[in-house]
Amino acid sequence: MTAPVFPLAAVVGADALKLALCLNAIDPRIGGVLIEGPRGMAKSTLARGLADLLGGGSFVTLPLGASEERIVGTLDLDAALGEGRARFAPGVLAAADGGVLYVDEVNLLPDHLVDLLLDVAASGINRVERDGISHEHAARFLLVGTMNPEEGELRPQLLDRFGFALALDSRPAPHERAEILRRRLAFDNDPSTFIAQWEPIQANLRQQCAAARARLANIPLDDAALETITAGCHLAGVDGLRADLVWLRAARAHAAWRGATAIESTDITAVAEFALRHRRRELADDPEIIPPLKNDSPSLTPEQDPGDQQGRRDAEPAGGEDDAWGALAPEPTVTGPRRRLGGAKKP
Repeated sequence: MTAPVFPLAAVVGADALKLALCLNAIDPRIGGVLIEGPRGMAKSTLARGLADLLGGGSFVTLPLGASEERIVGTLDLDAALGEGRARFAPGVLAAADGGVLYVDEVNLLPDHLVDLLLDVAASGINRVERDGISHEHAARFLLVGTMNPEEGELRPQLLDRFGFALALDSRPAPHERAEILRRRLAFDNDPSTFIAQWEPIQANLRQQCAAARARLANIPLDDAALETITAGCHLAGVDGLRADLVWLRAARAHAAWRGATAIESTDITAVAEFALRHRRRELADDPEIIPPLKNDSPSLTPEQDPGDQQGRRDAEPAGGEDDAWGALAPEPTVTGPRRRLGGAKKP
């Protein structure tokens, strides 16, 4: 029996992360999300919400202590000898194909599993070989990882594989904390009623992502956006070209999310920090290319005023809530030091 899942739309705050998850659902080629924050910040709850936005995709957890065979699958050599063909028992990567692969405490993943994950994430193919017999299958998934930076760094190679990186505010305001507890207690007391109460808003969010996915191919990756983004990446001192590609795809997904027909400056600005936070080395002086490093969350829609969220905490989700997230609390902020999450040694 599948355990009930807390609706993404019912999560208080975390609007920047919700937007990042939506953009990945619109264009999975963005490459997933790394979520940084201490324990007890609903990181896994938010990550699980991505599968629903993909239209029912699988959500598969990669256990830290799993063996390599459990992850990649196994080949039955006895069957190969007796039947003349390899019998393959699929593993975690096969189950995650077309959905979300979730790694909790990803910074604690053993090095040999990191290497394995990097190979498959890069190629989209899982290849298993044993004694001259091989089998391969598609393994395309959105990689979502969570980590507490106090428990260790993340290898730079794996860090760069995540399209986006965000940090959750570890100290919500008192009224947000109270609302978080109210909703959690209501869910624990009667999950089915709670889920049904939030389903109209969750369905609206799901539909917005689906509509944006349908619009995506018609939005050009134009030269003007490309030149702005490549100049921004140069000023930020990022290594390689993955940041440029992620930023460009994310800007297009944001334009699709807005219902626009072309990438505009607001799209480039809205997603810059998602793509650059874990890759930036230097700070740019031009705010039109790289937004100032301040704790501002991007808007969910062009018209939304964060101030409108004030005083709505006690509203009923089914009574007049027409925004995509059903956010009843004030706009949160993306916090945390602007630094590389991997590679550098702690003092």
